[in-house]
Amino acid sequence: MKVFINKRIPETGITMLTEAGLEIISPEKENMSHEEWLGYCKKADAILSIGNDFKYDKKFFEACPNIKAIALYSVGFDHVDIREATQRHIPVGNTPDVLSRATSDVAFLLMQAVARRASYNFQKVKDGNWDKFDPLHALGQELYGKTLGIFGLGRIGFEMAKKSGNAFDMNIIYHNRHHNEEAERELGATYVSFEELVANSDVLSVHANFTAEHKNLFNRSVFEKMKTNAIFINTARGGFQDEKDLYTALVEETIWGAGLDVTNPEPMSPDHPILKLSNVCVLPHIGSATIEARNGMSRLAAENIIAFSRGKKMRHCANPEVYSH
Repeated sequence: MKVFINKRIPETGITMLTEAGLEIISPEKENMSHEEWLGYCKKADAILSIGNDFKYDKKFFEACPNIKAIALYSVGFDHVDIREATQRHIPVGNTPDVLSRATSDVAFLLMQAVARRASYNFQKVKDGNWDKFDPLHALGQELYGKTLGIFGLGRIGFEMAKKSGNAFDMNIIYHNRHHNEEAERELGATYVSFEELVANSDVLSVHANFTAEHKNLFNRSVFEKMKTNAIFINTARGGFQDEKDLYTALVEETIWGAGLDVTNPEPMSPDHPILKLSNVCVLPHIGSATIEARNGMSRLAAENIIAFSRGKKMRHCANPEVYSH
């Protein structure tokens, strides 16, 4: 079986695939055009897909009827038409769990960086603008005993809530499609409506899977309902936020600050006005960027491909219903 891997990954997964007797197809260059990428896909039986540069939609599946399985090097699968894949009996694997701690670390980092205006003050040092002591200049805020609201309390949200509760004794509220009984039992988390989440969070952190219904969910009308001291954190997908509305909310002091590991679009333009604000920290989508997490993702993606090649179910599958056909 031929497996197309569109970008380099840790050797852990490559070794596993090779030892399993699978043939790996690698591109000559990583920055491919759509046509070049499609050409490689047409030569393969399965794809180990890194990044979301290209979409796996109906047009793709029609152009590449040879593809029998896709293993994503990510937890999220919003760039895949899951319904279309399922109808074509194509399992789509993903890599949950192994990056939960790493990604929650970044959310936790952003929360503190924004609360203490770390990016702004670091830039002052680099610019040689370390002013004399001013008791009222660019003050931050403390997080102790405040309320953390989690939108999408799954594995990553759980880790973020646990860290915040342990470090700052924060109260945890959350909004999900369903109750998270484990979080309620172990973290004392309280389920609330979306409206209550928005109105009562001192820090609102987004950790949900992104779907079309979530596009620009956090917009002007939502920001206007948040606390004026609220910090908005997003390490999930940039599509959750309307960045023009977020910028307006920050400038007009509708909310207090924002920490983003994901932007809309990506990458964010270096001249985006939001980057000039003292109450913002933006990172280049590094949630899973640790040696441990990326090795784990490589291993899980390879396991998914190998399982499929042997006629078995993928260990982690975004469309498990494909196996009921």
